[in-house]
Amino acid sequence: MTLIKSISGIRGTIGGSPGENLTPTDLVAFAAAFAGFIMEHSSPDGKTRIVIGRDARTSGEMVSQLVSNTLIACGIEVIDLGLSTTPSVEMAVTHFKAEGGIVITASHNPAQWNALKLLNRKGEFISDSEGKSIIERAEKADFHFASVDKIGQIVLHPGGFLLEHIQQILQLPYVDLETIKKANLSVVVDAVNSTGGIAIPMLLEKLGVKMIHQINCDPTGIFAHNPEPLPEHLTEISTAVKNKKADLGIVVDPDVDRLAFISEDGSMFGEEYTLVAVADYLLQKKGGNTVSNLSSSRALADITAKYGFAYEAAAVGEVNVVAKMKETKAVIGGEGNGGIIVPDLHYGRDALAGLAIFLSYYVQQKKKMTALKAALPAYYMSKNKIELNEKINVDHILQKIKEVYVKEKINTVDGVKIDLAEGWIHLRKSNTEPIIRIYTESTTTEKADLLAAGMKKKIQELIS
Repeated sequence: MTLIKSISGIRGTIGGSPGENLTPTDLVAFAAAFAGFIMEHSSPDGKTRIVIGRDARTSGEMVSQLVSNTLIACGIEVIDLGLSTTPSVEMAVTHFKAEGGIVITASHNPAQWNALKLLNRKGEFISDSEGKSIIERAEKADFHFASVDKIGQIVLHPGGFLLEHIQQILQLPYVDLETIKKANLSVVVDAVNSTGGIAIPMLLEKLGVKMIHQINCDPTGIFAHNPEPLPEHLTEISTAVKNKKADLGIVVDPDVDRLAFISEDGSMFGEEYTLVAVADYLLQKKGGNTVSNLSSSRALADITAKYGFAYEAAAVGEVNVVAKMKETKAVIGGEGNGGIIVPDLHYGRDALAGLAIFLSYYVQQKKKMTALKAALPAYYMSKNKIELNEKINVDHILQKIKEVYVKEKINTVDGVKIDLAEGWIHLRKSNTEPIIRIYTESTTTEKADLLAAGMKKKIQELIS
């Protein structure tokens, strides 16, 4: 089965059978369930609005039309941004005073996948209880459609709210427009042929960057490589950065909520260090607490301690990180997959905001990317996964692993995280793919890989 229902929405591969893949039947049921939930929690006076936007994947237009028409059939006014980014849709929800939002994107998943990500009236991901309620409504077909005189309408907003989003980023007091313009930067951008190909060059031009070398920036939705911004998928931009003698490379995923960099020598700056570098800059400028998820690098905790502030870890998932950030009044947070959350702008992972802040940091430091990375705390991660099938009992596996490491410090807030003297291991079942994720970190690549290999071996023994 490749249909995954989670608290943040529904995700699956296009085509196939209802209930097993992401089909029109599933999309209509889920959109109608969300509409019913929204209308129950809306004021009875005035129009009920939902903002939608999508990445460029080839199934996006079809999914968008199904979702839009389902919503208007329920009596909703739909603000359709068209091609957009996840953070732009999030910000548009509050701008248009909408009751919620739907982002049509499967994020880093391959092209055959698509998904609906559900937002509340704050433009943030819906809560656990709300997500469960909507799933239950969809499964029970607990929704109804409007009579002909109460059908909603679609209001098109061309441009995807991107320019409005960028203008708000440029107004952040710590985005150093003047120094970025004077730096005469040369950058290479890889947007995997999705909406980042529109948004990132637009932002760079507004920041005054004139030498922008674009690869895979045509938003056709035909991904030139696996869209997850991992080193093995980024060989083309790595070569381009070296050949063009660029200062750095910029990589985003299809919906532009993840951000990664390539150093001037073609090496990976590291997804984990996107958040670490941005935090280093913001803590210098304004100070404050930080948050990341349990699968993120220890480097953020080290940087936070360096400036005398508090770091907290949250369960994996943007909604969990945001909740912890609000609880601790964090000034910066996110996830180690290159997701930056800046509350001064909005509570959502935002590669556009992350890029503007990172470039401010970069030009003020007056160092090459490799030197910038070398000045940050040195940790190395290994990210692995094991494919699941219906016969694998994940809870049983996690319980057995806990028993093996009973003498170590164990955190079970989200899966099982084991803190060791030489690093850490985090095991959890993915909410977006049928896999167990195995993340490890240590002081060298070799040690991180050894921790991962040892854990994979233990899991395979439990499965066999």
